[in-house]
Amino acid sequence: MTKHFRLDHNAIQAVRPEVSPVRRRRGRRAYLSGLSAERAVAAEYERRGADLIETRWRGQGGEIDLIFLDRGVYVFCEVKQARSFDEAAERLRPAQARRIHATASEYLGQTPTGQLSEVRFDLALVDGVGRIDIREAEFSHF
Repeated sequence: MTKHFRLDHNAIQAVRPEVSPVRRRRGRRAYLSGLSAERAVAAEYERRGADLIETRWRGQGGEIDLIFLDRGVYVFCEVKQARSFDEAAERLRPAQARRIHATASEYLGQTPTGQLSEVRFDLALVDGVGRIDIREAEFSHF
């Protein structure tokens, strides 16, 4: 015997609270600020000669902000933005770094050399005035 359920859209609305306009604006501002930081970092890598091959690549394990090919090395770059470089660096938690590693492994599965590819995991920091600090191989170890 199959049971049939009827959706009560009013009940769903009661469970999912309304997002305040202030919170919505704050979220939108953070999203746009993050995009701007990623674009600035991508431009810096390209200025240094790296080729941007993916932005916000999403795999089953998560998302990688930027992926470059730099003289045969796949560079997986996490971008963090805050008022200061130190504050931005603190935002990369070990659990997130592990997820990025797992997602990068998934990405490498679609490359010609796969898991044998040379890789690097960089942390790109953007401070409150837009300065960029790229820390190469900052979280390549795990």
